[in-house]
Amino acid sequence: MPRQRAAEFRVLAVSSGGGHWEELMLLRPALAAFDPEFASTNSELAQRDGVARFHLLPDANRDGPRQALRCFLASIRLVRRLRPDMVVTTGALPGLFCLITARLLGARTIWIDSIANSDQPSLSGQCARPFANHWFTQWQHLAGPRRRYDGALL
Repeated sequence: MPRQRAAEFRVLAVSSGGGHWEELMLLRPALAAFDPEFASTNSELAQRDGVARFHLLPDANRDGPRQALRCFLASIRLVRRLRPDMVVTTGALPGLFCLITARLLGARTIWIDSIANSDQPSLSGQCARPFANHWFTQWQHLAGPRRRYDGALL
């Protein structure tokens, strides 16, 4: 199979708002060659950072099952519509939903656990492990056979 050019390789970068988004924005230069599309739960952050190719997902966490279901369904619709070749996420639940959907559709997936998770991997990160082609921690002491440490984003 011929290798795809960067312009033909579709990347979806996903995160929740707040710190997850800030970490995703630190990856933006590395993803720029692929002209990625971004998805998050806060459109104001995308506007602030000049992200034009942006998709809004409903905010969700494990404490709100109805909101989580809405986010899950919206994530499925988004990934099915965009058909990315790769999904990169810094978490949390919206990133997990997109990562799982993309992996089931054959895309490559990368999970980067938030730097805020210094004691143990996040619950979303733990759930993402079976679906992530590459799983990164930002804490060296959390590295292991299934968790890779290559440094921190912040």
